[in-house]
Amino acid sequence: MLQQRTLKSLTRAVGVGLHSGQRVELTLRPAPIDTGIVFRRVDLANPVDIPVNAQSVCDTRMASTISPNGDPGLPKVNTIEHLMSACAGLGLDNLIVDITAEEVPILDGSSASFVYLLQSAGIELQKAPKRFIKVIKPVEVREGEGRTLKWARLDPYHGYKLAFEIDFDHPAVDQTGQRVEFDFSSGQYKRDIARARTFGFAKDFEVMRARGLGLGGGMDNAIVVDDHRVLNSDGLRYDDEFVKHKILDAIGDLYVVGRPLLAAYSAYKSGHALNNVLLRALLADPSAYEIVTFDDEAKAPKGMAELAPAW
Repeated sequence: MLQQRTLKSLTRAVGVGLHSGQRVELTLRPAPIDTGIVFRRVDLANPVDIPVNAQSVCDTRMASTISPNGDPGLPKVNTIEHLMSACAGLGLDNLIVDITAEEVPILDGSSASFVYLLQSAGIELQKAPKRFIKVIKPVEVREGEGRTLKWARLDPYHGYKLAFEIDFDHPAVDQTGQRVEFDFSSGQYKRDIARARTFGFAKDFEVMRARGLGLGGGMDNAIVVDDHRVLNSDGLRYDDEFVKHKILDAIGDLYVVGRPLLAAYSAYKSGHALNNVLLRALLADPSAYEIVTFDDEAKAPKGMAELAPAW
């Protein structure tokens, strides 16, 4: 049987929020079978649990933000996508995330630090079948037209792979890879995707800070680009780091559905908002998916049964 996974022990991290600049402590805890991933605001007088699902997403401007039942008037947790991406990359099903502020710490701007934290705690198999959402017919969402066109799509696939294309029309970005495809069957999420950092343009940081956003951002946790070049002295971690970060984000955005996907995701210029629209479109059509388990691991898609090697 392909089993659910949680942590063997708890692990902690301290950092700052990318947008709030606020100090935040994160405690990642093992969780029982069928818990899913639950964020718990422990800084509040009465702690609030926020189970992660597609309907809990209440804001997708600049990041993925969740609140109970997606109610924007209730306590929130911002910028969950990098931690969610790490959980998807390691196949974690059940996790409690205690958090002392409204935003997940940005750490180094990628998901690599979260992967390290989770693997340091150890991954434990649980005595219950891992449930997948298997896409059985295409689902596509589109926005805009011509130069403003964006789209995202899910197709049936025995496994999980993602293809993403960007088009920023910017000299520094255009010199790098514009399209990347990643298949989870490779088992190389940690090596090929996890280290890709978030990025931003210097002129946008000034505008964001005027609006009270990006207060924790800098060259130690983001790729910063001016009108012509990358400003970080150490350059890029991958030749195609920009588009790889978009795949990293998409993996996290899609994992808010609450279960791992069996599908081929493809997208052009998509982002947090369109990724969530895609999930909601999938769930709105019961004929487009089914919930599956694998009693025989040998019948599961390649790479789904193996635990990612520790660091």
